[in-house]
Amino acid sequence: MRGRGSCTASARMDKKAEDLKVRTKRFAIAVLDFADTLPRTPSGDAVARQLARSGLGVAGNYRGSCRARSHTEFTARLGVVLEEADESQLWLEICDDRKMGDAKQRPWLLDESGQLRAIFSKGCTTARIREYGKRDRP
Repeated sequence: MRGRGSCTASARMDKKAEDLKVRTKRFAIAVLDFADTLPRTPSGDAVARQLARSGLGVAGNYRGSCRARSHTEFTARLGVVLEEADESQLWLEICDDRKMGDAKQRPWLLDESGQLRAIFSKGCTTARIREYGKRDRP
């Protein structure tokens, strides 16, 4: 049985979870498209690899969190999603600072990574509160 607060706890959560699956997948695809526009230099290649890995990690790990077998596992996996979203934002900020990659794609990616980070930060906080609340019950 899934824990309360997981991606399938209710019909409303199912819709939100499915919307986030679509959104994180769209972000991952956009990250890959952007990574292909980075310069073929040692620094460009390094950023492209790291950005692609973290951008894909947001989508992959979120999907994994939705398959969590317990609320504890859901909370832990959601923390990984937050780390990947934060790392994606870092690499995108570096690209922006260095004017690397397609200038038309950067603003949307920066905004989306910030929004995803905020969503998963709030989700982690809520999940932890619920997790600790369960431990305090008799």
